[in-house]
Amino acid sequence: MRFNKKALLLILTGMVLIVLAACGGGESSEGSDQSEGNNEESNEESNSEGSESSESDVNQETIEMGQINWAENIAVTNMWKVILEEQGYNIELVNLDMGPTMEALANDELDLGLEVWLPVQDANYLDQYEDQVFFSEATWYDNAKVGLVVPEYMEDINSIEDLNENAEKFDGEITGFDSGAGTMEVTEEMIKEYGLNFELMPSSEPAMIAAIDKAIKNEEPIVAPLWNPHSIFAKHDLKYLEDPKETYGGVEKIHFATRQGFGDEYPQFTQWLKNWKMNDTQIGELMSAVQNAEEPIEGARTWVENNQELVNEWIEQ
Repeated sequence: MRFNKKALLLILTGMVLIVLAACGGGESSEGSDQSEGNNEESNEESNSEGSESSESDVNQETIEMGQINWAENIAVTNMWKVILEEQGYNIELVNLDMGPTMEALANDELDLGLEVWLPVQDANYLDQYEDQVFFSEATWYDNAKVGLVVPEYMEDINSIEDLNENAEKFDGEITGFDSGAGTMEVTEEMIKEYGLNFELMPSSEPAMIAAIDKAIKNEEPIVAPLWNPHSIFAKHDLKYLEDPKETYGGVEKIHFATRQGFGDEYPQFTQWLKNWKMNDTQIGELMSAVQNAEEPIEGARTWVENNQELVNEWIEQ
């Protein structure tokens, strides 16, 4: 019988395909077994990582952190949001004033607040909520204060008591900011306490800072009420005038506060907060980065990237 060449070629091709399919099926089965083994290893690794995450108190619950509309508070809350989210935490910033912050902590409606000034500024909150809120003994900033400042180049003026005999240099004016601010009220009391022949000139914080910038650029006299922490101390050399009557109070320290039980639920995070320390330059640069960015979180992220060694000191202990 005579075969057509084309038909024979088709038959041979079909036989080859059948053989290849059979070989491929065996490899597929073997590959499947190997894949299952890899999946088992992957699951074991995943379970191990999950166990480690549990030990480091990271979970999917959202931690609510109070944010007060103060420049330094906006800076540090956004900084910690960046740090913690990089470590796997979910962080939500909740905008509240100081009073509502403490009340929310006491009622377990907020997890933590990062700024409590003691022993004077927020002593009333400590007295009111010490049985309902955890106030840290640890402090993250140890040079918080309020007072009158002048540029460092004004070498002959070092105390509030030096102002009257130099009133003409300042045109008898203290450059102030928001008229309703507590520091402005204290400054009015200070003028009376020291019998100064000065007038406190209210404006706004940006206007006051602009006036300081201009005066220092021209090396002119200026005196203004300021506070630490503030970004301007990273920008200019300023000095606090001595306050013998302690009208502004002494040096304050900044603590953090949490709802009761938070430390037990998040021991690692709480330890990081206890490790946290910043000096004038560091907080000043952070505040500048946050204020100069389009969004606070972006400025905080840039600062964290540029200060990773410092951040590691807090979170690796």
